[in-house]
Amino acid sequence: MCSDPVTFPNLVTGFERNPQHAARSALYTRFTPNEWTTSNVCTYADADKNRNYSEKVRSEAVRLMRETDEKTSQGQRDAARRLGERITDITFWRNELTTELEKLIAESAQLTDTKRNVQKALQDLEPPLHIAQECLYHRESRKGIELVHDHVEKSLLVEVDNLRASQEKLSQLLAKITKQLADCRAAQHSLEDDISHKESALGIDSICHQLNNYSRGINYYGGIEKYDPTVSTPGTWSGSSSTRINNSHSERSKSCQLRSDAESLINAVATSVWDCWSNTNNAFNNRASEMLEAKSKMQLHLHKTQQEIFDVEKHIELLRKAINDKSNPMKVAQTRLEARAHRPGIEMCRDNAHLRLVEEVCTIQDSVATLHRKLQEAEAQHQQLLRTKSQLESNLKQKVDALFIDREKCMGLRRSFPVNNTIKY
Repeated sequence: MCSDPVTFPNLVTGFERNPQHAARSALYTRFTPNEWTTSNVCTYADADKNRNYSEKVRSEAVRLMRETDEKTSQGQRDAARRLGERITDITFWRNELTTELEKLIAESAQLTDTKRNVQKALQDLEPPLHIAQECLYHRESRKGIELVHDHVEKSLLVEVDNLRASQEKLSQLLAKITKQLADCRAAQHSLEDDISHKESALGIDSICHQLNNYSRGINYYGGIEKYDPTVSTPGTWSGSSSTRINNSHSERSKSCQLRSDAESLINAVATSVWDCWSNTNNAFNNRASEMLEAKSKMQLHLHKTQQEIFDVEKHIELLRKAINDKSNPMKVAQTRLEARAHRPGIEMCRDNAHLRLVEEVCTIQDSVATLHRKLQEAEAQHQQLLRTKSQLESNLKQKVDALFIDREKCMGLRRSFPVNNTIKY
C-alpha cells in the first residue's frame, strides 16, 4: 500500500498553486501576537457576557416560572374559592326555596282541605233549602181562610232567602279558593323550576370545584373564554330567587287569609242557617199551637151550634104545634060567628058576645100571624145555623188539613237538622 505525504493547504491559493505566491500571501495574512491575545481576551469577554446573559435569562425564566406557577396556583385557588362561595350562595338559596316550597305545599294542602269543606258546606245547604221549598209547596195546599201569610210563611221565605244568599257567598268563596289554588300552583311551579335549575347549577359547580390539574376529563377548549352565555348578574340572580320567594310568601299569606275567611264564613253561614231553621221550627210550633187552640174553639162552637140547631128545631116544632093548636079555637070562634049570623030579624044584635067573638077571632088571627112570623124567623135562623154549621165544619176541616200539613208533613221533614258534618255549631 502506498500513502501520499501530508500536504498543508495554502491559505490563499489552496494546494495546487504557486508556492512562492502562497508564502508571500501567508506573510501578509498572519496576525500579530497582540492581535491574537486581544482576540482571546475578546473571546473570553464575549463568553463571560454570554454566560452572564444566559444566567440572567435563566434566572428571569426561573423567576417567571415561579411567578406564573404562583399566579396560576393563586388563580386556581381564587377560582376555587369563588366557586365555593358560589356553591354556598346556591345552597343557601336552594335551601330557602326548598323551605318556602315545603311551606307552600303545606299551605296548598290546607287550602285544598278548606276547599273541600266549602264544597261540603255548599252541598249541605241543599237539603235545608229543599226542605224549606217543600214546606212552602205543601203549605200551598191549604184552603180557604187557612191560606194566610202567617209568621211561618214569612220565616220560610226568610230561610229560603238566607240559604240562597249563603249559597251565593259560598260559591263566590269557592271561586276565590279555586283561583288562589291556581296561583299557589303557579308559585309552586316557579319554585320547583328554580330549585331544579339550582340543583343542576349546584351539581355543575360542585364538579368544577372538585376539578384539579390531575383530574380526568380536562381538555382544551380554544376560545371558550370569549363566549359569554350568561343572562344574569349576581344581583339579578339573587333578586329573581328573592322575588319568587316573596311571591310565594304573598300567595301563602293570601291563602291563609282566605282560609280564615272561609272558616269565618262557614261558621257564620252555619249560625244563620241554624237560626233560621230554629226560628221557622218555633214558628211552626207556635202556629200549630194556635191552630190547635182554634180547632178546639171551632169544635166547641160547632158543638154549641149543633145543640142550638137541635133546640131551634124543637122550637120550630113547638111553634108549628102552637099554630096548629090555634086552628080549633079559630074554627070554634068562626063557627059561632057564622052560626050567629043566621039569627032572625032583630036578633042580629051587635051584642057583647058578637063583639067578643070578633075580638077572639082577631086575637087568634094576630096570634097565628105572630106565630107564623116567629116560625119564619126560627126557620130562617135554623137555615143560618145550618150554614154556620157547614161553615164551621168546613173551617174545622180546613184547620185539620192545615194542622196536618204543618205538623205532620212540614214538621215531619224538619224534625232533624240535615247538616251535621262540616258545619260545626
